[in-house]
Amino acid sequence: MVVKKSARAKAVSLLTVLTLFAMPGCQRSREQTHARAVAERVKAEFLHAWANYERYAWGHDALRPLSKTAHDWYGQSLLMTPVDALDTLILMKLDAEAAKAQALIVKDLSFDRDIYVKNFEITIRLLGGLLSSYQLTGDKRLLDLAEDLGNRLLPAFNSPTGLPYVYVNLRTGQVRDPMSNPAETGTLLLEFGALSKLTGKPIFYDTAKRALVETYKRRSPIGLVGSTINVETGAWTDNDSHISGGIDSYYEYLWKCWLLFGDKECLEMWNASIPAINQYLADEVGGELWYGHADMVTGKRTETTYGALDAFFPAVLALSGDVPRARRLQSSSFKMWNLHGIEPEVIDYKTMEVKAKTYHLRPEIVESTYYLYHYTKDQQYRQMGETIFNDFVKYCRTEAGYAALSDIVTKQQRDEMESFALAETFKYFYLLFAAPSALEFDKVVFNTEAHPFRRTW
Repeated sequence: MVVKKSARAKAVSLLTVLTLFAMPGCQRSREQTHARAVAERVKAEFLHAWANYERYAWGHDALRPLSKTAHDWYGQSLLMTPVDALDTLILMKLDAEAAKAQALIVKDLSFDRDIYVKNFEITIRLLGGLLSSYQLTGDKRLLDLAEDLGNRLLPAFNSPTGLPYVYVNLRTGQVRDPMSNPAETGTLLLEFGALSKLTGKPIFYDTAKRALVETYKRRSPIGLVGSTINVETGAWTDNDSHISGGIDSYYEYLWKCWLLFGDKECLEMWNASIPAINQYLADEVGGELWYGHADMVTGKRTETTYGALDAFFPAVLALSGDVPRARRLQSSSFKMWNLHGIEPEVIDYKTMEVKAKTYHLRPEIVESTYYLYHYTKDQQYRQMGETIFNDFVKYCRTEAGYAALSDIVTKQQRDEMESFALAETFKYFYLLFAAPSALEFDKVVFNTEAHPFRRTW
């Protein structure tokens, strides 16, 4: 005899089935709710840093958070923090703070100054910040400031090779310091190119593009570049090759200039460079992927060091389509972070010995976490980001902002809050957890200072 299920039993069975089907959706909903809560925490901590900049260093380049004093790079302010942080304020919808910063910039910022400035840093922070904020606000005064700055930086490129000198005087156009590196000669085309497209003046694109190409043309027969180059002779004075500071963003811009401008020559340069990077610089150690140093001519391994600045590379790998390699390298970066609960500037990845103990509130590991979450939607990257953020707050938060660390082992703080902490580190933390609508990732290309450029031309 077949016993029919009672109505109640049928209802329970149906409910069980529906619950099983609904669980992934419920879990996704919980994950999104939690992510938005973390995004709000990030915004609150950003506001803590920004409010203290306003309180103790308003109108100056940067805040020194321990002494609660202001710092200007060149003895007079170029409004480094307001310009660098303006697009973060806008993206976080901190409208009152953004309006106040924008008003300060258009009222007080002047580049007519008899000071020597570092072409690379001023380009990525100020020129990049002004252009991105112009695109976000439509305020023509920001574009006018950017064009004035671009014109004042152009004399830096007046070398026999077209490679820029390190320093240029904003008023006189005089230059100094011919000993440069690929990052400083080759990380200029996103900003100068965007300025060119937005003003309709080809000189900016052409000048920065030439510098990038001249850097690339001097790569070794095996396809690597070195650490130091003389911009007057075009000769390398240091054959050390790597993806760390001094070279890092040169490679980043080869791919990104193709993305932003559709420049096929940039794509060709990237396609010729990435196999050499992966052949000679990548290093397998105990099943882990790292990138070390090698001689640019022989390809021989010279150092097994990796650090906070190298941690940008998973983002570039993911952006260029190599997600599997990006995942592996990100795991290594996170291992470095967890070694002491916050990343050191440099480690020896063979011995896991810390070689440089400082932490400068750097954004690169957060940037790569954000990119990997975007491309994989794997929750482990939000969990990773939350761990990093919690450590960041635990060790770097001060009464008056956020402080770098002079020693990541003892967690001794350092009286420094660079503008990139607000321009990049907090921005990438926020975007990792915010709704995708906060910024449409696939419609922008970030410069190396996290300023998003849209292809509006």
